[in-house]
Amino acid sequence: LADLGRIAPSTVPVLVRGETGTGKELIARAVHELSGRRGGFVPVNCGALPRALIESELFGYRRGAFSGARDDREGLVRRADGGTLFLDEIAELPEESQVALLRVLQEGEVRPIGAADALRVDVRVVAATHQDLPARIVAGRFREDLYARLAGFQVALPPLRDRREDVGALVAAILPRLDDAGVVTFHGAAARALLAYPYP
Repeated sequence: LADLGRIAPSTVPVLVRGETGTGKELIARAVHELSGRRGGFVPVNCGALPRALIESELFGYRRGAFSGARDDREGLVRRADGGTLFLDEIAELPEESQVALLRVLQEGEVRPIGAADALRVDVRVVAATHQDLPARIVAGRFREDLYARLAGFQVALPPLRDRREDVGALVAAILPRLDDAGVVTFHGAAARALLAYPYP
């Protein structure tokens, strides 16, 4: 985490690996906050984008580019211009979209669907996955050149079961958020149960 804090102000892309629930998006937001970038933080769940709409959602489109395109749309990459684009579950991105994203990372430009010219963009990319990307590369399911562009700095987040010392800090952060919680105390058995839980 100390290394991550030092790398945050740079433009180096960051790849965050870890199981579901380890805080990958929180780390991405922290990188953005520490980066000093003037633009916003734009999260994109690559696994939730409808396959047929991925490129129009990411890169935008021009009015009339396809049926139903009644207005220009800037797309998520351009919305992150000057800021951070967080690509969650990057392993879920189909190969054809991986190629288009690679162009954005290599050239620093995006071409909306139906546009004649590409537009310059300045985005810092933080990607996250719970999957083994090198294994997906070997299986032909993820582009090695895209991986090289995303993995400038990698951080692996251990699951809570491997960092039980954080349980107390998490409880202390969560309790004040509860409405009408009053004063909460934990019996010894409850505290032991929290520490012994396997956190699957």
